[in-house]
Amino acid sequence: MGKYFGTDGFRGEANVNLTVEHAYKVGRFLGWYYGREPRKSPQNPDGRCRIAIGKDTRRSSYMFEYALVAGLTASGADVYLLHVTTTPSVSYVVRTEEFDCGIMISASHNPFYDNGIKVINGKGEKMEENVIEEIERYLDGEMEEIPFAQKDVIGCAKDYSAGRNRYIGYLISIATRSFKGKKVALDCSNGSASAIAKNVFDALGAETRVINNTPNGLNINKDCGSTHIHVLQQFVKDNGCDVGFAYDGDADRCIAVDENGNEVNGDLILYICGKYMKENGSLFNNTVVTTVMSNFGLYKAFDREGIAYEKTAVGDKYVYENMAQNGNCLGGEQSGHIIFSKHATTGDGILTSLKVMELMLEKKESLGKLASEVEIFPQVLKNVHVYDKKAAQDDPQVQAEVAKVTEALGADGRILLRQSGTEPVVRVMVEASSKELCEKYVDQVIAVMKAQGHVEK
Repeated sequence: MGKYFGTDGFRGEANVNLTVEHAYKVGRFLGWYYGREPRKSPQNPDGRCRIAIGKDTRRSSYMFEYALVAGLTASGADVYLLHVTTTPSVSYVVRTEEFDCGIMISASHNPFYDNGIKVINGKGEKMEENVIEEIERYLDGEMEEIPFAQKDVIGCAKDYSAGRNRYIGYLISIATRSFKGKKVALDCSNGSASAIAKNVFDALGAETRVINNTPNGLNINKDCGSTHIHVLQQFVKDNGCDVGFAYDGDADRCIAVDENGNEVNGDLILYICGKYMKENGSLFNNTVVTTVMSNFGLYKAFDREGIAYEKTAVGDKYVYENMAQNGNCLGGEQSGHIIFSKHATTGDGILTSLKVMELMLEKKESLGKLASEVEIFPQVLKNVHVYDKKAAQDDPQVQAEVAKVTEALGADGRILLRQSGTEPVVRVMVEASSKELCEKYVDQVIAVMKAQGHVEK
């Protein structure tokens, strides 16, 4: 992780630690960087730098969009505006229509007053670290000033809602079965999915019930979506739905709810899809890629089914890197970032929900029945706001307490400390035989962090 960019872009509170000046300079750099060597193609006969931009529904997203456009066009890039759309749609458009790169303006699941700049390379993947390092050098004034484009070299901005519409068509084309007769609930988190998800499910014949799809710039992720799953759980039960799907602000995550209102998180989705793909011979290398945050219960279920797994650092960026390097086709996170490499290069919440629907229809089973095969270990995770993430995690007293907890748990659980890639937070997670034990050990470690003066008051 760099000074500005974490595991999922440059994120911070709008006009506090992520400003329009930052956005303008990111645009200036990317327009210059990708415009140095023109790439001519049938879609781009002049070889001009072409960059696609999408945004979520936060009030500040418009502000950052205009700042990025100013920086990009001032450096000679042509900008294609997808408007309110999802992160995976930007990735799709970039990789299928020969854009130099893409930018998504979003802070994912964070509250409305935060925002972020996610940068996607020409292959539709999270941007390479060496380019991120160069952007940060420019932000810190460690590079010579970038020349301004002049005369007919100045870039222009164009409406490109057609790109988003093509993505919707692509999602519909992936489905192999009609959803007719299925009552499906969608929680769009008042975010990017509001512009896309219902169209897809309606087109596939579902009886679609949608909640939290009236964004006003301030209500994105507010008591809704994948991080507040209880809202959808109650809606599914009250309305007798067959299944529900909740997305986050930029719709790269999906958490499901079964017919009884039970949560089906990313670990359970990985199990259900992994087992199904193994049965039909499409699970390459017989391997599912997970992160270190996945539950013990998932691994025990994989062992029982004879499915191999690999563990990466937290972040769908790292999951995809492993998949690309090793030829694995399914991976994801407990939080709901699920990657199907046959169809996408990033987590895609709406795609994930389509895959789960397809599986339910093919197996003729309810989601609750499919998920019941995994026994999830009790897990408690608490986010601790600290002054310095690294100092808090590396403190010798904190590490000594972690070692004590590890010894006490033995083979019946585990403890994990992890620095957030996007917030000033250390996450403390314990899995054990009971929730009471989890709470006890998490609180023990947090108490030491407080005693050492790391926790914000």
